[in-house]
Amino acid sequence: MKAWLWGGEAGIDHLRLTEAPDPVPNEGEVVLEVDYAALNPADRMMAERRYPYPVYPPTPHVLGRDGVGTVVDVGRGVKDIHVGDQRVLLRSDVGLLRWGMFAERVSIPAINLAEMPVGWTEEESSGASVGYLSAYRALTMWEPLEPNSVVLVTGASGGVGVAAVQLAAAMGHTVVALSRSEAKRQRLKELGAAFTFNPEDASWPTRTKQALNPQGVKLAVDGVGGGTLLPQVIEAMGESGRISLVGNLGGPVTSFETGTLFSRWLRIGAMALSLYTPEEHRAAWQNLLGIMARSGARPLVDSVFPFEELPQAFERLASGPMGKVVVKVRP
Repeated sequence: MKAWLWGGEAGIDHLRLTEAPDPVPNEGEVVLEVDYAALNPADRMMAERRYPYPVYPPTPHVLGRDGVGTVVDVGRGVKDIHVGDQRVLLRSDVGLLRWGMFAERVSIPAINLAEMPVGWTEEESSGASVGYLSAYRALTMWEPLEPNSVVLVTGASGGVGVAAVQLAAAMGHTVVALSRSEAKRQRLKELGAAFTFNPEDASWPTRTKQALNPQGVKLAVDGVGGGTLLPQVIEAMGESGRISLVGNLGGPVTSFETGTLFSRWLRIGAMALSLYTPEEHRAAWQNLLGIMARSGARPLVDSVFPFEELPQAFERLASGPMGKVVVKVRP
């Protein structure tokens, strides 16, 4: 088979499309012929050796944590999946500690696979798992929100951000979305955001409070994390608010007064999909699919690249697309 191998050196330019051995399923695994695979920022961070956790796989390695494929081989002990079935990959060690989806074939534990969402295209399904599971967990990791609570989403035009806007709106909450692009802010309103602001405007926390008066932000899904934005997010929060940290693209926080947490009873917590079991991922996946089905929301796909153009797909990811960047692996 052909696969994009990463040798461990820092940089996307160190990915090489080459021949690799076809995988053989171990007990409890199936081999997928990959149809579509989607890119995540974590893939790029891994390839650039900027991954926030001290976890790097043995090399050579195949990246890719999202995708769909067709079963071509079934290992011993697998009873509910058959050759010819098409499945979507849920969050797992695939692409992290074991070879991922940027290959023509991949062996995956059957417990990490789910049926294709009804009514979704292959491209939509291929890029939904990591982003929507992250958004769902960020929205539900605290005590349940009261109906029509205010949810703030930073980095709202990114993969997790779009998912959080769609899910929060579908759950009946008032969504405040941050994006630097005027065109993307307009699109976010179409996706369910009640208010949108430019995070480069330092007055956005004040304007948010004015727009919501007297109701304050109850939950923030912070997909940027750190930098100058986190203190601004804290400033925008209402009393007893919760902040779910999903990303750390903002870098170190240079100025942070912990007293602001005490005075308004705020809590900050990190959302990590690695904390959840495959069974919990499957249950969350079914829950979020139900939420989206009731609202009619579907994943956004920004662009689809040929398998041979994975480096160009990473360039598109770095440019800040709205929606998932996908590669078509199947010939």
